Amino acid sequence: MSRGPLRISSSDLKMIRGAISEVEESGAMIRRSFGKYNDDDFDIGWEVDAAVDAFSIFSSKWTIEILATLYIAGDRRFNEMRKLLHGISSRTLSDKLTTCVQNELVDRVVDDGPPIRVIYRLTEHGREAGRLLSPLVAYMKLYQRKVVGPK
Repeated sequence: MSRGPLRISSSDLKMIRGAISEVEESGAMIRRSFGKYNDDDFDIGWEVDAAVDAFSIFSSKWTIEILATLYIAGDRRFNEMRKLLHGISSRTLSDKLTTCVQNELVDRVVDDGPPIRVIYRLTEHGREAGRLLSPLVAYMKLYQRKVVGPK
């Protein structure tokens, strides 16, 4: 069932747009700072490759869904994750969680029990990535008109 856009107050919409602008300004400052260390022979391919490397972790199907679920819903057991991620098979979830652990985005915490319980939680790196992705997600919600101001 499709849901209409989320309507928020004008003041919240203004605050979100301001926060996105701050992130854009910070990004421009970061690029200028990196640019100071590039010489005239700088290969733009290096910067493109660095961007691709940075986003490659998040481009895999289900990875961003897993990270978003843990970021929003908090620590979860395997079956709780599977219920929250509609359409994912157990095998795929297991594989993707293993990859997230290998990329140091998620910790697999085993409680020896009895019974043995396994909890998945974001690492500090995973939480930081979530915080850094939040402005991009907010921008896309506004751009796609999933979040709008009052009528």
